[in-house]
Amino acid sequence: MLDIKRKNNKVFYISLIITFAIVLWGILASENFATFSNSLYSFLTSNFSWLYLIVMFAFVIFAIALAFSKYGNIKLGSDNSTPEYSTISWFGMLFGAGMGIGLVFWGVAEPISHFVNPSNINPGSIEASNFAIKSSFMHWGIHPWASYSIIGLALAYFQFRKNKPGLISSIFIPLIGEEKVNGPIGKLIDILAVFATIAGVATSLGLGTLQINSGLNYVFNIPQTKLIQIIIISIITIIFIWTAVSGINKGIKLLGDINLVLALLLLGSVIVIGPTLKIINSFTNGLGQYLSSFIRDSLHIEAFGDNSWINKWTIFYWAWWIAWAPFVGTFIARISKGRTIREFIGGVILAPALASCIWFAAFGSLGLNLKNTLGIKGFELITKAPETTLFGVLEHYPIGGILSVVTIILLCTFFVTSANSATFVLGMLTSNGNLNPSNKKKILWGLIQSLLAVSLLFSGGLEALQTASVAAAFPFIFVMIFAMVSLTKALKSEKL
Repeated sequence: MLDIKRKNNKVFYISLIITFAIVLWGILASENFATFSNSLYSFLTSNFSWLYLIVMFAFVIFAIALAFSKYGNIKLGSDNSTPEYSTISWFGMLFGAGMGIGLVFWGVAEPISHFVNPSNINPGSIEASNFAIKSSFMHWGIHPWASYSIIGLALAYFQFRKNKPGLISSIFIPLIGEEKVNGPIGKLIDILAVFATIAGVATSLGLGTLQINSGLNYVFNIPQTKLIQIIIISIITIIFIWTAVSGINKGIKLLGDINLVLALLLLGSVIVIGPTLKIINSFTNGLGQYLSSFIRDSLHIEAFGDNSWINKWTIFYWAWWIAWAPFVGTFIARISKGRTIREFIGGVILAPALASCIWFAAFGSLGLNLKNTLGIKGFELITKAPETTLFGVLEHYPIGGILSVVTIILLCTFFVTSANSATFVLGMLTSNGNLNPSNKKKILWGLIQSLLAVSLLFSGGLEALQTASVAAAFPFIFVMIFAMVSLTKALKSEKL
C-alpha cells in the first residue's frame, strides 16, 4: 500500500511540476514558446508524417479485426456484469468528451477551407466540393475513434475484467509485469498520459473560447479581446469544475444528455433550413468516396512531391486525436463497464464516425451552397478566422440569428463536457486509478487546464495550440502501439 501511495504521489507531483513549467513558459515568454512550438511542429511533420499515417491505419485494422474475432463476446467486466449507463447516455457522454466542440468549430470552416485550397485540384470546382466533403469525412470519421478505442478498450478490459487500477500503465502488466508497472516505467507512462491529456484538452478549450467569443461578437456585438476570452474561460471553468465535482452520475451524465439534444436540434434545423437535397446527396456521395478510397487516403503521402496540405491537415489531426486518446480512452473506459468488446467497438467507432459524417455533410453543404453568393474571395475572407466561419454562414439563412444563439449554448455545453471529463480523468490518473478521485484533485486539475489554455492563447493563438497538441502526442504513439500488443497477449489467455 505504501508503494502504491508513493507511486501515486510521484505521478501527481512530477506531472504538476512539468505542467506548471509549461504554463509559466507560455505566459512569461510567449514568443519563445511559439517559436519552439513551431520548430518542433515542423520537425515532426517533416520527418514522421509516415509514422502518424501508419499507426492510425493500424489502429483501425486492429479494432475492426478484434470486433469480428472470437474475442468479440468477452465482457468488459465479469461475465454477468451489465452496463452502468443506457446506450443513449453512454453515447452522449463519449461523443461529447471525444469530439463535440471540434465539430462545431470545424463543421463549416474545414469543408470551405478545402474547397478554397484543395490538394492538387482546381479551387472552386465541383471536384473541389467533393474533395472538401470527403476530406472532412476522413479527418473526423473512423480513424480518430479507432485511436480512442485502443486505449479505452485496453483500459476497460484490465480495469473491470482483471481488477487493475484505472491507469494507462496497467495496460502493460502482461508485457513487463506488475513490478515494473509500479516502478519508473509505469510512472513515465502515466506522466505521459497526464501531459498528453492536459495539452490535448487545452487545445480544444482554446478553440472553444475563440469561437464562443466570435459568436458573442456576431450576435451581441461583444468585442473579441483577450480580456473577454479570459472572462469566458473563467466562467466556464467554474461550471466544469462544479460538474466534475458532482461526479459522473450527476453533472457529467446530465450534460452529456443535454449536449446530445442540442446537437440534434442544431443538426436537424440546418438540414431543414439549408439545401436539404444537396445535404443528402453530399452525404451519400461523400460516404461513397470516403469508403472507396479509404486505404489509399489512409496511407497517402508524397515521396517526391509537396506534402504541405497533408501535414497541415491530416497529420495535424492524427496528432490531435493521439493527444486526446489517453483522456478520451480513459473516460470511455470508465463508463463502459459491462459492455462486450464487439459492442464497445461498434459504439465507440462506427456510431460516432457515422454521426460525424452526417454533421459535416450538413454543415459543409450549408457553407458550400453559398459559393455563388460569396465566391472564392468571399470564402477566403470568412475562413481567415475559422472561429467565425459558422456564424458568417448562418447569417445567410432563415433563423440564422436563433441558430447562432443555439450554437453558442452548444459550444458552452461541449466546452464544459470536454473539460469536466478531462478533469475527472486527470484526477483518476494521479490517484492511482481511483474511479472516484478526490474533489481537491479535480479542482486543482481544472484550474491548471484553464491556465494552460490561457497561456497558449496568449503565446500565439490557434497556431500555438495546434503545435502544442502535436508535440504532446508524439511519444504517446509508442505507448499505444504497445497497448495493442499487450491487450492481444492478455486476450489469448482468456478461456472462451
